[in-house]
Amino acid sequence: MMVSRAARSYNAIVRNASRTPQGRLLSSSSVLNEEITSHVGVAPSPRKPVGGIRGGVIGFLFGFSLASSFAAYRLLEEYKQASATLQASVEELQQSTEKVSAHVRRIEAVEKDLKALSNSSASKDDLSRLRAEVKKIYDGLHIEFLDLRTFVWGMRRS
Repeated sequence: MMVSRAARSYNAIVRNASRTPQGRLLSSSSVLNEEITSHVGVAPSPRKPVGGIRGGVIGFLFGFSLASSFAAYRLLEEYKQASATLQASVEELQQSTEKVSAHVRRIEAVEKDLKALSNSSASKDDLSRLRAEVKKIYDGLHIEFLDLRTFVWGMRRS
């Protein structure tokens, strides 16, 4: 069985202590103290405390990431809201466009009817020309009536 060097030193110290008259294990010699403390075990290295600079950097990064995530969340919410508003505006514009298109179609139909009516109706010149023709016909009939009357008067007298 292998006994470690520290255990052997400890056993040697205990044996030497049992030979001393007081029976004390404590010694005031520096060699003995160094030997005991150096072989008892290696003390674990102390954990490094988070320093001010490292803590500040970690805190800054944590705060920055938290603020960035909150800002991204708010930006996403505003984007959704703006997108919904834009979609509503587009739908409203589409409805307005459909109404305007319907009005334009009605106006085009009315213009087509008006053009057809204007083509089929008489103009002022046409009316004056027709009036002149009717007047000539009326005058001609009046003259014939008068001629017929004179003829009838002439038959009666004779």
